[in-house]
Amino acid sequence: MAEFRTVILAGERPGGSPLSRAFNVPASVMVPVAGKPALARVMEAVNNSRHAGGGLICGPSIDIVNSSQALSGLLQQPDYQWLAPAAGPAASALLAIENLDYFPTLLTAGDHALLTSEIVDDFCTRASLSDNRSKYDFVIGFVPYPLVKATWPDSRRTVLKFSNGQFCGSNLFAILSTAGLRAFSFWRQAEAERKQPWRIARRFGPAVLLRYLFRRLTLEGALKSLSTASGCRIGHVQVAFARAAVDVDSIADQRLAEKILSSETPVV
Repeated sequence: MAEFRTVILAGERPGGSPLSRAFNVPASVMVPVAGKPALARVMEAVNNSRHAGGGLICGPSIDIVNSSQALSGLLQQPDYQWLAPAAGPAASALLAIENLDYFPTLLTAGDHALLTSEIVDDFCTRASLSDNRSKYDFVIGFVPYPLVKATWPDSRRTVLKFSNGQFCGSNLFAILSTAGLRAFSFWRQAEAERKQPWRIARRFGPAVLLRYLFRRLTLEGALKSLSTASGCRIGHVQVAFARAAVDVDSIADQRLAEKILSSETPVV
């Protein structure tokens, strides 16, 4: 039996997204990437991994599910149950993990079309090391930005800049204990500001903000402040796969993902 169970966030914004409209699909997670919907690729990566198994897919709404035979068929895989989303990703994640009631839980996004079983296993293994289990309730995966930049120099990514390095998110999270659920309260506050890291840093207080702005704040220092603010112990692991930094939430990223999967760009 896999050590982790999985929550996949698959919600859709009201009225649909520019991406789903561009591809005439009912939800962004159904955008085709090299012949398969993004959500199908995420589920396949988890299903083929050694350390993670099925669980819950949170979203999209029942109206969207019922409007698409392809989507409803995908959600009928026996290893997963569908759950109606809450208002926003953080609230949906909290709802799903509470319903799953299992630890450790792997949390990822339904548009993470470049996810592979190798990435899933690497992240789960690193996140659940005994040392991490004893120190953290919630673990975040970060991809070193120099790796991403070297692989796709022209790709635009959101970059967190610290005194000890620059990092991109990986849309991979490990919730190791019930206390880890407290992290979602902070996430809900920060959702609207996710593309502006300095605004998120501001929530930590002026001293932490100044250290971040002047590049004197380490990643570890930021997570320590976040742990204090959220009331749970938050750590991180590095994800040494450039493709883990790419989710398909724009037309540009869909094109990049297509190139990667068609081997026009080396897979890393």
